Amino acid sequence: MARPRLTTGDRLDGFLIGERVHAGGMALLYSVTHPAHDLPMLMKVPRLFEGEDPAAIVSFEMEGMILPRLSGPHVPRFVAGAGFERQPYIVMERVAASSLEGRMREAPWPVEEVALLGARIAAALDALHRRHVIHLDIKPGNILLREDGTAVLVDFGLSRHDQLPDLMEEEFRLPYGSAPYMAPEQVMGIRSDPRSDLFALGALMYHMATGALPFGNPSRMKGLKRRLWRDPVPPRRLRPEVPPALQEVILRCLEVEPDRRHPTAAQLLLDLRNPEGVALTQRAGKLRRDGFGAVLRRRFNPEAQPRFRRPVAQGIAAAPILAVAVALSREGGEEGAGLSEELRRAVARMLPTLPGARLACLNVLRLNRIQLDTTLDAEGRSKHARRLAELRHWAAPLGLPEGRVTFHVLEAVDPAAALLEFVTVNPVDHVVLGARGSSALRQHVGSVSAAVSARAPCTVTVVRPRTRED
Repeated sequence: MARPRLTTGDRLDGFLIGERVHAGGMALLYSVTHPAHDLPMLMKVPRLFEGEDPAAIVSFEMEGMILPRLSGPHVPRFVAGAGFERQPYIVMERVAASSLEGRMREAPWPVEEVALLGARIAAALDALHRRHVIHLDIKPGNILLREDGTAVLVDFGLSRHDQLPDLMEEEFRLPYGSAPYMAPEQVMGIRSDPRSDLFALGALMYHMATGALPFGNPSRMKGLKRRLWRDPVPPRRLRPEVPPALQEVILRCLEVEPDRRHPTAAQLLLDLRNPEGVALTQRAGKLRRDGFGAVLRRRFNPEAQPRFRRPVAQGIAAAPILAVAVALSREGGEEGAGLSEELRRAVARMLPTLPGARLACLNVLRLNRIQLDTTLDAEGRSKHARRLAELRHWAAPLGLPEGRVTFHVLEAVDPAAALLEFVTVNPVDHVVLGARGSSALRQHVGSVSAAVSARAPCTVTVVRPRTRED
């Protein structure tokens, strides 16, 4: 039987109860210590008092199932837990981090900070989704920031695990979440799409960029449903200094239909970290909300309502990030040209099996270790810009639409280190690169493919040029 209330100085399964540090709508948090654990800890207990929302019990059960299955820098470490036979509780790491909630009073932020923090949260969501979990309550109070800037997600009471029963969906018909950030499909009771978290992140970035909430803070179902047919005021209308690329990303996140958002958190992360590669559509230049006619069509068209359900793992598998390190024709003469063609053939064979894949075309502009580098070539043209143009030319035969392919020239002394940094910072799923057959060149370039193959945190395909006998 649960205790009516925990107080400072109580002991529960060896945990000494300290001060109460937070009282939420569904649970209470206490600082605790234990002789067997030397890390700072919090104990979470559900609200079980008279008149409390029964969803508090169900959400506690969900968190008790999900949190022990998570690990890594983006979530608090699970320590211990107990069910409802006696006093239910979850003990977890007390993360040494500050809550984003306090910083929201400073909005609007510098636009560079909006993109930087958005990318950090997207990285946390990508890690979470790869563990088969959708958070479904992304808001400032559920995001902590470590000293190194790493985003930590907390409070998994409303979350869904792809491989566990969804008790919230089974037992309740009303949507649960935070009104300013809740995705349209959540409002309609759909809890199975990871892109709901991307919508919430888009609403959060909108708030950071403009100081306003894109859909207000409605308290009734009627107000929540308005986001199904009424688009927000474009960020650039409220704050002209918001770059077109950032508006493009934010408004894409806030699309009503999940299929029109980024397919995965990893692809959103790639756009936020590489704004120069964002494909700009009409969203980027939009300065007014949609007209009354468009709103009416969406309002009274049942087909416009989101209804798509997609398991987390399936969604990630269908939309990976594929990176290809392109050897341009100028690099290695005839052999380099042949390798460039083989790389394109290899990528062309992969893409039809990955219809939602994003292709990142990479080239490393090698810098000198000691001598000063010049930014212009012998003809007075920018080396960086010229290579970008050559990458576009290389990718043109693949026939990919804008938005599915980006181009990146990495300037570095060490090509292998530059490629490894890119595929690590941007959560690339598969990298394709070439290895030359010439023994003279292999000492210079072959070591790059070997280093990347040995250390890349993803699948690596090494392509070699075809050998032809005379």
